[in-house]
Amino acid sequence: MRRKIVLSAVAVVAVIGIGVGMWAFQPWKAFTSSELQETSPLAAAEMVDEPADVTAPQLLTSGTFVSQEHETSGKALVIERPDGSRVLRLEGLASSDGPDLHVWLTDTTAGLDEWGAYDDGRYVALGKLKATHGSHNYAIPADADINGLRSVVIWCDRFNVAFGSAALDL
Repeated sequence: MRRKIVLSAVAVVAVIGIGVGMWAFQPWKAFTSSELQETSPLAAAEMVDEPADVTAPQLLTSGTFVSQEHETSGKALVIERPDGSRVLRLEGLASSDGPDLHVWLTDTTAGLDEWGAYDDGRYVALGKLKATHGSHNYAIPADADINGLRSVVIWCDRFNVAFGSAALDL
């Protein structure tokens, strides 16, 4: 009887362990992806063949993604609209899916071998990653001081790792 109870307890612990592991790692995300195509804030300005208009959205800086914990590619652009609002645009993004992915502007240098360092300094969280592929826009809060922020990072908050980062000159 005692042996049966021990085996039952081991089985319960194993099931709980598997459940926690599935929740934490979400291994099925290695096989999933999503795509979103949003219109660029620069689209209206790009359609005009005249010199840049001061009332048109302006590209402030851009950078190309480098892979870190996961293969990541695409471009990051910081755009200022005529009303003074700013947007981070990810163009041609291709990355892996993962649990709890976010988009940040950070003062940490892009492409570090220490891909867990991006939350050690100053950063501005722009929200959850909308999709693993495509082109999408993220509003930069009006009160955010972006001076000195040197990179965009696709950040996995659950495991504190960068999937990929892009250098900026802000």
